Amino acid sequence: MERLLQRFETSDKALKTLEEIYAFDHPTPLERDAFIQRFEYTYESIWKLGKQYLRDIEGVDLGSPKRVIRSSREVGLLDEEETILALHMVNDRNLTTHTYNEQLADEIFQKIPGYTRLMRLWWENMKKSIPQ
Repeated sequence: MERLLQRFETSDKALKTLEEIYAFDHPTPLERDAFIQRFEYTYESIWKLGKQYLRDIEGVDLGSPKRVIRSSREVGLLDEEETILALHMVNDRNLTTHTYNEQLADEIFQKIPGYTRLMRLWWENMKKSIPQ
């Protein structure tokens, strides 16, 4: 349980850095790329929190982000629409290594606010579901 609590703290900090995106309407290419980087590490932190949550609270040990997301739906942490968006988020995260492609970088950047809200919701749903 201690590891789970550490993951909550780490992912909350990562989310807070990513939530700064709401202040940027027209980012420079450098700012855009910085937010894509923040998206990458926040995504990693959140799905690993989900993995730890499922292991510690639900007794399910999974190894991949998509399996963690699907299992999060099965235990009620995400609904069907959120699960579909989360699976798209995984695919976009895998594409972020191609940020040299300006069009792709812009497309991913435009999706980050929605992904940020989704990750915060997922975080909150896990947080309120742990025994106090």
